[in-house]
Order: sequence, then structure tokens, then C-alpha cells
Amino acid sequence: MITIKDVARLAEVSISTVSRVINDSKPVSPEVRKRVLKVIEETGYKPNDVARSLVTRRSYLIGVIVNNLAQSYVADVVRGIEEIGKMYGYDILLSSSYGSKETQEKYLQLLDRKQAEGLFLVGNKFDEEIVQLAKSFNKPCVFFTRDVYEKMNYITIDSKSAIYEVSQYLIEEGHKKIAYFSDYENRTTVENEKVEGYLKAIEDNELEYSKVYVVGGNKHSQAYELGKSIINEAGDFTAAVCSTDEIAIGILDSMIDNGIKVPDDVSVVGFGNIREGKFVRPEITTIGEPYYDVGAVGMRMLIKMIKGDKTQQGRMELPFTIEKRKSVKKLI
Repeated sequence: MITIKDVARLAEVSISTVSRVINDSKPVSPEVRKRVLKVIEETGYKPNDVARSLVTRRSYLIGVIVNNLAQSYVADVVRGIEEIGKMYGYDILLSSSYGSKETQEKYLQLLDRKQAEGLFLVGNKFDEEIVQLAKSFNKPCVFFTRDVYEKMNYITIDSKSAIYEVSQYLIEEGHKKIAYFSDYENRTTVENEKVEGYLKAIEDNELEYSKVYVVGGNKHSQAYELGKSIINEAGDFTAAVCSTDEIAIGILDSMIDNGIKVPDDVSVVGFGNIREGKFVRPEITTIGEPYYDVGAVGMRMLIKMIKGDKTQQGRMELPFTIEKRKSVKKLI
């Protein structure tokens, strides 16, 4: 096995010089740095991470906690986090809490013991105690969540504008009776923004009809059951704007199974642009969230904070898209 002594001997420098090159701790001339790096590459030498962290007092670890790895969008977010991490020399410690507050606490404490330099939390909602616990470790922390608290560093899109624009699109297609399907009665901050966007579009276009249904969750099965329960009301509206793609697919399936044609009788629009939306028939028109970019931009934001950049704090807003597919019918 190649050691740091071997690298020093082959590069004709001292062990301390090799250490400075590896840890970027003190200035080294470009010529010497180039020679040391060439020997490292040729020999395949890998520094001892434990020894390196003791010298630099850095772990080059980022702790990532997600609420549910089974959700397709989470994989895209994590891919963005991981690829940018690799680019900057950071490793990722990934854990899934499945929404359990107790598990989140356990993982946060574990990541602190492992000396993670930063934390990235991904999930629909985090209890305020979890947010405060993450902050208490005094290390940079970034969230991608639907419920935002004061002084939180987070990645988002303009959800109000997104719902407003997709509602406006439906109105331009001739729809005058548009219903909105929300997830929970107790709304998150982002869900409030979505409902505000929907109601503003209704108001700005002076439409007489508006209706907000509450699914009671964001699962396909919950939306499907709600869809069955309101089949008799399906004739009241010509379009349904849904809080998530999961809800949109559940509503679509429920209507089709109960004799309501999509989009001939009712047009359906989702939010998120998850992969499953492309595989249902008809394909779901939806608002696209750049999930890979959420992870990539959030990771860059986190690394900059680790390096002391205090400007990279608060809200980081990314652009959204409207993916026009086959679940919307033009009425005019």
C-alpha cells in the first residue's frame, strides 16, 4: 500500500509538503504542487480520511435527511446533491426518516457525531422542533420543504405564480369553472401560496365559480377516494388544478374509473412533474419543479456557507415550467 512517505520520496519533497498539498492548508509553489499531484495520480495514493480530518479539522461530509426515499422526486434531488458534492470533494451521508420525528432526531444527532460540516433536509414538512434542533448544531443547514419557518435557508419555486400561471393557461383555453384540489386542511406555507395563486387567477378574470376541495393527504389512494365521493359534482367544473401530481393522478384515475372522461369532460392539471405523470393516460399537464437543480443549487449554497459566505442565506428561488401535455382540453 502506498503511503504519504512514498509520495514524499517519489516527489522529492518532505512529508509536510505532501500534507499541505493534500489539505490545501498552506501555500505551496505551483511547480511543487504539480509534482506532488502527479505522483499521487500515478501511484493511486489515497489520504487517510480520519488523519486528514484531524489535521484540517474538517470531515468533508454532508448529512442528508430525506422523509421518503421511495418518492421519485427525492432521487432527483439527491442526485443533484451528490454530483455537486463530488465536484467539490464532499461525501454524502444519506438517511431516510419516513416522516418520523424520532428518527429525524436520531439521524441529526448521528450526523453531528460524525462531524458532518453541513445538513440538507428534504421533505414535505418538518416539525419546528426538528428545524430548531438542526440549527442548534451551529452548522450550515439547507431545506427543501413545503413548510417554511423564519430564518430558514431553503430552496423553492414561486408556487403562487406557478398556480396562477397554470390557472391562467386553463382560462385562456376556455375554462371558466375551475376547481382546486388541496392536500391537507392544515396547510403548509407553500400550500397557502398555491391556494392564493388559484384564487387570484379566479379574481383577476372575474370568474363566478371557485371551489377548494381538501384531499386530506397527498397520496394517490386518498385523492382517488375523494374523486369517487364527488363524482356527482364533476359536472360543476370543467378543470381541476391539483396541489401535487400524486393528487392529480388519483383524481384522474378516479374520474376515468367512474365514467368521467379526461380531458373531454374534465381537464386535470398537477404540480411537480414527477416521472409517473408521463406514464398515465392521458399524460398529465403539470407545473415542472427542477428537482435536480434543487439538489445541485442547494448543495452549492451549503458549500458556500461552509466556506463562510453569509450572502448565501435565506430563500433561494428557482424557475418553474408549465409542461403542457394531454390532460387539458381546449374549449374555445
